[in-house]
Amino acid sequence: MRNYIEHFSILSRRNKIALQIVLDSMLLAISFLGAMLLRLESLDFAGQPGIWGALLSSIMATLLAFWGLGLYRVVVRFITGRVLIIIGKGAVVAAISLFAAGLVFDASIPRSVPIIFAVFAFLSVGGLRFAARTYFRNPNHLNKRPVIIYGAGEAGLQLLNALFHGQEFAPVALVDDDPSLQNLGIGGLRVYSPDRIPRLVHETGARVILLAIPSLGRVRRREIVSALEDLQLEIKTIPGMSDIISGKAKISELRTVSAEDLLGRDPVAPDTELLGRNITGRVVMVSGAGGSIGSELCRQILTQNPSVLVLYDVSEFALYAIEAELSATAVRLLHQTKVVPILGSVQHSRRLEAAIKGFKVQTIYHAAAYKHVPLVEENVVEGIRNNVFGTLAITLAAQKLGVENFILISTDKAVRPTNVMGATKRIAELICQAHAQEASSTVFSMVRFGNVLGSSGSVIPRFRAQIEAGGPVTVTHKDINRYFMTIPEAAQLVIQAGALGQGGDVFVLDMGDPVKIMDLAFSMVKLHGLIPYMVDHPDQVLPEKGDIPVCVTGLRKGEKLFEELLIGNNPAPTKHPRIMTASEVSLPRDALMAVLDRLLQACEAFDLPAIVIILHELPLEYAPSSTEISDLLWRADHDTDEQQSMAIEAGIRT
Repeated sequence: MRNYIEHFSILSRRNKIALQIVLDSMLLAISFLGAMLLRLESLDFAGQPGIWGALLSSIMATLLAFWGLGLYRVVVRFITGRVLIIIGKGAVVAAISLFAAGLVFDASIPRSVPIIFAVFAFLSVGGLRFAARTYFRNPNHLNKRPVIIYGAGEAGLQLLNALFHGQEFAPVALVDDDPSLQNLGIGGLRVYSPDRIPRLVHETGARVILLAIPSLGRVRRREIVSALEDLQLEIKTIPGMSDIISGKAKISELRTVSAEDLLGRDPVAPDTELLGRNITGRVVMVSGAGGSIGSELCRQILTQNPSVLVLYDVSEFALYAIEAELSATAVRLLHQTKVVPILGSVQHSRRLEAAIKGFKVQTIYHAAAYKHVPLVEENVVEGIRNNVFGTLAITLAAQKLGVENFILISTDKAVRPTNVMGATKRIAELICQAHAQEASSTVFSMVRFGNVLGSSGSVIPRFRAQIEAGGPVTVTHKDINRYFMTIPEAAQLVIQAGALGQGGDVFVLDMGDPVKIMDLAFSMVKLHGLIPYMVDHPDQVLPEKGDIPVCVTGLRKGEKLFEELLIGNNPAPTKHPRIMTASEVSLPRDALMAVLDRLLQACEAFDLPAIVIILHELPLEYAPSSTEISDLLWRADHDTDEQQSMAIEAGIRT
């Protein structure tokens, strides 16, 4: 039987239709014989010529009805319940035509036979097609991977139908948390409770779980994945509800569950009034518009329909990419926003002033910064020039040209910094605080938050690359932890915090609970369906212990074990539940500018010991983990670390 069906599947479409017609003719004849036998309980009718003339006429009329109703245009593999309507109409035609033909041919056909014939024809013609569909969808007869669908709601049913039509996955069971759905049959599959998954995996051989709950929150998603990760299954998910509704993605577009899906929290609905306060109908400028934070800020800003969106970035490719994306989005959203790409550095005062003045900028989000801790530690002067004096240049330009709102994107690494990057961002905060103390029409505010998922330099892309390369996955310390937030949530909160600013505010975003990086590394390996194991050295590979080795390499230059968000302990709430305001130490503008003049001179002279001494003088609570200077050019020009350390320590004591 299997060989016959496989042979049928490779026939041309015309031959398949011919075969269906032949089979339907046979089924109609058998249905008629069955109806007569059921009614008369004998074969005495077979000798009456009129009987066969009536049957032949009825079969031809029924086949013509099936053809006209489109039954033979339906692909058997993909038929749905709608085909029963066509078959039902054809069965009615069969009954009527048999009754009429019986009168014409003067056949002795009992009046109940056409009705029984129609029922038998409906059951046989429809049953054959659904039996064939079941066979073709059976994963044992196809080169498909068996999968379990988690979620038996509307999305699960849509995914089930999509997978039946696809060539990659074959659903073998449904799982749902809802007790009212459990033990029911949906789409031909039984619905089980989640605690049956290990047994289902063993019985069906499924190595893939598909999460078909688009509205699933991060907390619940994390709970589900945590319960499944020890089964070494590949876990995939459908797109989010917002992407499905907007048409950006289809429900059948599956992707592997990533660490980004599990970290962070369920977002709080944004305050639409705060989102649009400094943006709608205004001219908005984003520095560092091509970066991970800057680009997401631009996307969120565009949804609030500014009149002009000025993209300012020093990277040609990043600027090109974000400008192309935003221009296409503006057309799709039917917004009249003018998207303007300006190529330039925030260190160039005249370029900044020309951009602000030329487009009459009203709101600035300053996201441009060098933020990779080890790189800035090894390139101190450029880090200071960009993060400190770039911020000074853009704040001076904003104040001079009457920009209404200026929002600095800061970082948790500015709190009691142990590295140069954090120190430069804290100085950037001091600059904004100093400007806010002056009588000015510009409202300066700062927003401080931790790591964002998927940003450049984030640990997650590095872990992913290491896993795909076969390991090892390297963690700098077994106890190190970090706060994580999704980029869209961070950008929305930055915009809302900026709208709350009164001048000199240091806003702190509620980052939720910190995540232990070692646990994150193990979870990411398990999400790939692999087994992680600990080793003492990156070169150690012990296949008998697992698939991917994980090792501790030691803290990198300037790296903290734990991050903080507050210098003081006095955060105050705002009208938004996830935005707090902090009262932090500041300096008068004249005193700060005097120190910055000395810092600029030290940078121009490439005097690293003097730079470190100045960083200690400022109210940063700068506490580097080592007195050694890590700047690569400085180290290349100086013979020993001891000379560096002695010079710095002597300057600090002085």
